[in-house]
Amino acid sequence: MAEPLVETRGLTVDYAARRSLWGPANASTRVLRGVDIRIDAGEIVGIVGESGSGKSTLGRALLGLVPATEGQVLFAGHPLDAQPDGALALRRHMQMIFQDPMSSLNPRHTIRTILTRPILLHGIALDQAAAAASAAAVLERVGLPLTVLARYPHELSGGQRQRIGIARAVMLRPRFVLADEIVSGQDVSTQARVLVLLKELCAEIGMALAFISHDLSVIRALCHRVYVLNGGVVVEEGSCESVFAAPQHAYTRALIDAIPLPVVGTSWLAA
Repeated sequence: MAEPLVETRGLTVDYAARRSLWGPANASTRVLRGVDIRIDAGEIVGIVGESGSGKSTLGRALLGLVPATEGQVLFAGHPLDAQPDGALALRRHMQMIFQDPMSSLNPRHTIRTILTRPILLHGIALDQAAAAASAAAVLERVGLPLTVLARYPHELSGGQRQRIGIARAVMLRPRFVLADEIVSGQDVSTQARVLVLLKELCAEIGMALAFISHDLSVIRALCHRVYVLNGGVVVEEGSCESVFAAPQHAYTRALIDAIPLPVVGTSWLAA
């Protein structure tokens, strides 16, 4: 079996105790408990679970944004904490698309700066002209007009900002992208457009995608495999086809029974 692009081995994450003004600090909270997952190059993997299941903490740990208490996160076979600068050394290859793009886009910068500065800093574009050309190509790919380059994030709609978030993530042509609840609260047609775009970009760039969501119908339509988390533990994993057709764990069955799943046609997310 080929080496996974992203892998966790016995990943445990505790959140440190917070000191209280009215007494001693509370005990630390264990959020992940010995999690083992793997994501292969070019693969789309879903991470699902109820609120508080640990899925967002797992996503952030995969990017090195949350330190492991025990266990390891590996990227291309190398532990993140063994890198000279930690996960920062791999930032070009590991990107994140946030749920709320308004809070993750610098309100003081134009979209032109937001898109071009990373590729200039990493030396992907050698000058402003090359960076502008790359930004224009990415905007066309995500279905936005060039006029948005001169605008600020607050001047765009929520759907436009989400596509800017995707554009910014793929500007560096990363090997791995984490998307955390990025279609939550959007209407069905907007969800479909975003998911089709992500699916196409994964195929074009060859990037792997970890897609965190509580919406099982989205996971079933988009992902190749799925991990189900409950209480910080992976209770079930497998191909989406097998897990949704015949869930083995009671928690997975309860999730599927609790959420109405539409019959997803094969053409819904067809490229």
